[in-house]
Amino acid sequence: MSIFEYNGSALVAMVGKNCFAIASDRRLGVQLQTIATDFQRIFRIHDKVFIGLSGLGTDVLTLYQRLVFRHKLYQLREERDMKPETFASLVSALLYEKRFGPYFCQPVIAGLGDDDKPFICTMDSIGAKELAKDFVVAGTASESLYGACEAMFKPDMGPEELFETISQALISSVDRDCLSGWGGHVYVVTPTEVTEKILKGRMD
Repeated sequence: MSIFEYNGSALVAMVGKNCFAIASDRRLGVQLQTIATDFQRIFRIHDKVFIGLSGLGTDVLTLYQRLVFRHKLYQLREERDMKPETFASLVSALLYEKRFGPYFCQPVIAGLGDDDKPFICTMDSIGAKELAKDFVVAGTASESLYGACEAMFKPDMGPEELFETISQALISSVDRDCLSGWGGHVYVVTPTEVTEKILKGRMD
């Protein structure tokens, strides 16, 4: 079993019309044994930038703390929040720095940039970015997430429809992966508000 699959995870981010959604499962396991059912993988950097970290649970927490530290330094120096593109470059550089002993994480970054244009991207454990215009996925359930998102996604969805689509994609995908699941955690972000919802899926 790969170290990336040790704790299990499912992450997806999707764009809508001037909004985006990011969702994850809630399971933390040690291989096939479930340890916690409320593990957080999506973190708010500021109101318009979120990061989801799939992979090894310990590295998820370590990497998040380092990113918060770097973002706070940026805020002090620049007196503004980071744009999502800038933040993606920061994450990429931070991961590449440690390329000979990497953090075992695959990040998914989602944010609203200038003119409230949604930005999403993912990268591998050494910071190679992959940008997308529709959706990005990561984690042990990524293969089934690709299929579900490919089938359900349509461009320019509103916040409500986007929430419905990403939730259905996540729930149906984690049912096909025994290392992730136990409900879901969804953020829908518009220029004016952030909506957080907990999903109940199959609790097994």
